[in-house]
This record gives sequence, C-alpha cells and structure tokens, in this order.
Amino acid sequence: MVARTSAWKRYNIRVIWLSLAYAVFLIAAVYGFKHQLVPGALKYLVAVLPALPIIGIFAAMGRYLVEEQDEYVRMLMVRQMLWASGFALSCATIWGFLESFDLVGRVDGYYVVIAWYFGLGIGGLFNKYTLGEAGC
Repeated sequence: MVARTSAWKRYNIRVIWLSLAYAVFLIAAVYGFKHQLVPGALKYLVAVLPALPIIGIFAAMGRYLVEEQDEYVRMLMVRQMLWASGFALSCATIWGFLESFDLVGRVDGYYVVIAWYFGLGIGGLFNKYTLGEAGC
C-alpha cells in the first residue's frame, strides 16, 4: 500500500473544496436556468461557473505532481493520468467519427471529463495489477 503523503492530504483537501464548489455552482445554475432567473449575458457566466471547479481539480492534480516528493507515488499518479487521458481522448475520437457519420446522437462535451475520471479508475486498476499498487 502506498503511504499517503502530506502532498496527498493537501491534494485531497483541495479536491473536496472544489467538489463542493462544483455542486453549489451546478445546483445554482440548473435552478437559475430552470426558473429563468438568469438575465441576458449573465447566462454565459452562470453556465461556465460549474466548469471552473472542475478546471481547478485539474490544476490541483498538476500541483500535486509538483508537490509530491516521492517519485514512485508521483509515477503512479502520472500513469493513472495517462490512462485517463488516453481513454477519454479515444472515447471522444470514436464518438466524434460515429457522430459525423450520423450513427449516434450528439453528446454534451463535458462527458469527456466523465470519461477522463473513469479512465483514472482504469489507470488505478492497471497500476494495481501490474505493480501491485493502486496509486492515488
């Protein structure tokens, strides 16, 4: 089992706060749009607000990689992130071609992020079964 470092603890705190911000922004945006409370150009800002904490989580991951002093633990996270990126980009590419040939319907772009997080799980399993460590 990989020891949880102080960098990992700081990363988790950041992700928890950013996840809470995401939930608040998403609920507020959905409520505001559903009840037509968001006027004019402000709609763009409100629509983008839920994306900002997700972007913050990506930044927190990058910061974690910089702060993590244990090279092995850092390598595990990098491997997970590479798996996540490859998986999400592959899904988006396949879906894009299927969509362009009218074989499937349109999907909202933020599903790429969901695929990416799913890919983190795949990367964790890959780490576990090839190195015996699940990683981060």
